[in-house]
Amino acid sequence: MGSKASKGTVQIKISNDRLQLVFSFGGKRHYLSTGYTDSKANRKLAEMKARQIELDILCNNFDVTLEKYKPQSQQVEFTTTSENKTHASLADLWDSYTEYKRSSLSPSTLAKDYHKIYRCISVHLPVRTLDKAIAIRDWLVANKSPLSAKKILTQFSACCDWAVRSGLIGENPFEGMASDIKVPKGDYEETDINPFSLEERDRIIRAFQENRYYKHYAPLIEFLFITGCRPSEAVALQWKHVAIDFTVLRFEQAVVISSSGLTCKPGLKTQKKRLFPINQRLAGLLRSIKPVGVSDDGKVFPSPDGKWIDVHNLSRRAWRTVLASLDGVKYRKLYQTRHTFITMALKNGVDVKDVATMVGNSPEIIYRHYAGQSRELVLPEF
Repeated sequence: MGSKASKGTVQIKISNDRLQLVFSFGGKRHYLSTGYTDSKANRKLAEMKARQIELDILCNNFDVTLEKYKPQSQQVEFTTTSENKTHASLADLWDSYTEYKRSSLSPSTLAKDYHKIYRCISVHLPVRTLDKAIAIRDWLVANKSPLSAKKILTQFSACCDWAVRSGLIGENPFEGMASDIKVPKGDYEETDINPFSLEERDRIIRAFQENRYYKHYAPLIEFLFITGCRPSEAVALQWKHVAIDFTVLRFEQAVVISSSGLTCKPGLKTQKKRLFPINQRLAGLLRSIKPVGVSDDGKVFPSPDGKWIDVHNLSRRAWRTVLASLDGVKYRKLYQTRHTFITMALKNGVDVKDVATMVGNSPEIIYRHYAGQSRELVLPEF
């Protein structure tokens, strides 16, 4: 972590696994990546660079272009040609932009979204300088879903807008690129509706129950299918949220990724909390897994080692593996358990408003996105 420094000195912080120098000069905040990973030897190098900057500021010898303080590789990347096209490193700009935004973002957004984009830049992109913006766009379009490509390009453009305002680059090469990408409605998680059939649902539940390695997750998978809740809501359930007589349960928190790992936060995606009625099948499931003498704070669906379940890892490993073992069942994301419940509820005549209340959506969303999923559903005249 960065050491606390008094005003006028250079702070050393860690951003995206690299040491960064943070300081103010001339009324402007500077974020300078050293390019070094965090090690004892590299910290000494970063400290030497920090002392050099402090000394130059004190002696009125500060290099406002920052070229003097950058690693040699960066000095080449941040040059500007006569055509005013920058060769700046996208990774370094994103690094500085992340640090600039850090205080206004939640830990989960930093860990999940911003670090994911950093990994895309540093690990996956075949080119990483701004003069290759078109090649970067083409790679994203070819290798990501339209929604993902649009989101990443939107973030790249925001980063470069900030860099222009900060005097780091002369122009934003990603400007307007995101708006050119058209996203089909089906790419959105809440509206990518491709439910399992009743037979497929039951085969998946049974396969989890019989799987040697992943049967621990069978109750959670069944719960997701028969409640339609979001996976992040299910793994956050504690026994205090389930009525003692098993008639109703309460969703009021979610497990999300933060900079310190998985954390449970209050509130849901679209509301503070909601009640869900427990039917006979759900009551039987909950009774069968409730440990004797468990505390109110006990997790309803703990991981094998008693911690919060990581939904991302569950989807990537257990869910994908079990579905691959089932002949005739096309792979669909774990989130389709939610769409399966909603679709089946509508087919069985449950009122749209009641379904919306149970799953935490508005009736308008249900009407708009699920009407075509059930031929038995007749929409009223508006």
